Amino acid sequence: MAVNIRYIAILLAGLICPLISSAYTFRGKVVDETGSPLTGATVRSMDNGRATVTGIDGEFIIDADKNAAKIEVSYIGFIQDTFILKNHDASHVELLALAPDISALEEVVVTATRTPKALKDVPVVTQLISADDIKKADATNIQDLLTEALPGLEFSYAMSQETSLNMNGFGGKAILFLVDGERLAGETMDNVDFNRLNLDNAGRVEVVKGASSALYGANAVGGVVNIITREDNMPWRLNVNSRYRSFGNEWRHGADLNLHSGKISSNTNFQYSGSETVRLTDAFDTESKIQNVFGGHTFNLKERIAYQPANNLRLIARGGYFNRVSIRVNYDDHYIDYSGGLRAMWNIMREQTLELSYSYDQYDKARYVGDRRTHDHDYSNRQNIVHALYTHFFGKNALTAGADFMHDYLLTYQFVNGETHAQSLVDAFVQFDYNPLSWLNIVASIRDDYFSESDNNALTARLATMFKFKRFSVRASYAGGFRAPTLKEMYMNFDMAGIQMIYGNPDLKPEKSHNFNIALEYSGQLRKSFLAGSYSVTATGYYNWYDSRITTTDFPGDATREEGAVYCNENGVRVYGADFSARYRALCGLGLQLNYNYLRTGGQTVDSQFSQPRPHAMTWRLDYDNRICSVYRIYAGISGRYLAKPKSNYATDGAYSLWKFTLQQYVWKGISLNFVIDNLFNYRPKVFYWNSAPTTGRTWSLGLSLDINDFFN
Repeated sequence: MAVNIRYIAILLAGLICPLISSAYTFRGKVVDETGSPLTGATVRSMDNGRATVTGIDGEFIIDADKNAAKIEVSYIGFIQDTFILKNHDASHVELLALAPDISALEEVVVTATRTPKALKDVPVVTQLISADDIKKADATNIQDLLTEALPGLEFSYAMSQETSLNMNGFGGKAILFLVDGERLAGETMDNVDFNRLNLDNAGRVEVVKGASSALYGANAVGGVVNIITREDNMPWRLNVNSRYRSFGNEWRHGADLNLHSGKISSNTNFQYSGSETVRLTDAFDTESKIQNVFGGHTFNLKERIAYQPANNLRLIARGGYFNRVSIRVNYDDHYIDYSGGLRAMWNIMREQTLELSYSYDQYDKARYVGDRRTHDHDYSNRQNIVHALYTHFFGKNALTAGADFMHDYLLTYQFVNGETHAQSLVDAFVQFDYNPLSWLNIVASIRDDYFSESDNNALTARLATMFKFKRFSVRASYAGGFRAPTLKEMYMNFDMAGIQMIYGNPDLKPEKSHNFNIALEYSGQLRKSFLAGSYSVTATGYYNWYDSRITTTDFPGDATREEGAVYCNENGVRVYGADFSARYRALCGLGLQLNYNYLRTGGQTVDSQFSQPRPHAMTWRLDYDNRICSVYRIYAGISGRYLAKPKSNYATDGAYSLWKFTLQQYVWKGISLNFVIDNLFNYRPKVFYWNSAPTTGRTWSLGLSLDINDFFN
């Protein structure tokens, strides 16, 4: 009898279970922003509590009782998100993309150590600006992004309305800008042309403050800014976008196409922007240094092709064309750049990697009156660079060695009678990344650079340590920096509009800096409240001893040259201060970022009429980011920046703050609408100096972005 009862129970269970089981099955694939699968992500139904995890391909299957499933997806290092699945066809796979959570500190960075490391494990303080942050900033180029993201950094105007940079007391010549680790040719008033660095195809931006010459050589005296190109693994992705801004009736149009098939992938990026001249002052204002913000247009085209002939070998070819026209009252200035490069990345063995690359960059400037080129402002800088990087991994430790050769050619109207000059750079460096204990990391680097024209060499070193105690970490480092004299600084013979002569000095020595840095960081999670989420807090103190700084001094004149100014070296500059940053992101969608910088300078001055360090600066952002349903997602944020009055003898408009409201809406299958009110409280300087905010008051912008590929998902 007992046996019969057991058989009956099994039979009843077989009949009843199908009746009470889920009637609908959904399939999906969890990926990151590039389309790469996330293995082991947790997928939980918010309707019935069932949960599963994604497989090695990022895919999952989950059951639901309704014909629409509301699910929650979470993965370490990414912002938890909610999705609505409606298509329960067994053959349909829904693509679910998660955005990285920077406060979780899991994102991988490469700039600080030249080898991939999670942000939380890097012993050198590194600031990461993600693709999500770039999108929220609605930035056109790197200048727009850094202005909003970093305190202690300011872009101001110089002569001819070229841009001048000051970052923590260092000017543009002391900050090295890279694209995928490659240098840029050309300069405008001692700064790279920031308009070249558009962000349409940027995956992230990594910023390392403080000397980094032991890894990157010249110009990394005060820091490195590296723009990393986004790579997509989806079969295809096409974004087209357009934005109108009321300031100067500015239009920006862009397109970004990614294709991936088998062993080949490509990225094609295009951006155009144009604006009219804006009058800042009235005709009776004689005190302002700037009366107009000149209009013009910029065209930027980039192509990047990657080919993987074998699992351990990857080849990348890239090319770019840039054209900018700045429209003045009586003339136009034209800026053109051609760039290209080849890179091979070879995993020789499981423990060894080798990277070889060649890059070419040519940056030209010319002046036109009407349609006629005057040839009195011709400029051409050409750089050819060969680079090698080898890394050998020993368990958790790594030995990295590299070498570079660069040939630098310059023609400029600032030389006598159209002269040209060239020089070669040869360098070699080695770094050891040592992890003796789970809570201790030590990275030591040393590098030697030789410049042929000035017959100078510079030996620089860096020692960085990191101590980790659960969610608390301490970073401490020493780093040396240097900047070799440029060809212009050695050979200039320039009549500055009849104001004075400026002469080069071939006997200049390299600038040198010694940077000491200590940082305390704590990260954690709130779990049991409405504001459950993750956060991180970092406090950094730094001290820079800056000697042999290249500047100008009075020149009394001699038998062959009239009086004026001449380049020289000066000693005794000191720059020190502190940074504080806090980030918080709640699961409900609320977010907060706060960054503060305190800066002091001592000894010889490091400011000028164009670039003046400010003792206090702050940036902030309070936002809400949430997917309301499957077809609507909203981002709303209030952001701003505060700049204190510079401690300077030069005229200035004093302290000011600017606020910005941003509303971004994902309304349906790849359609996004962006609305921005800039200078929310209608600030306007009383007098416009070089470093005043170039604004006439409150402005607005409206943009439309279309991810065409989402129309077909």
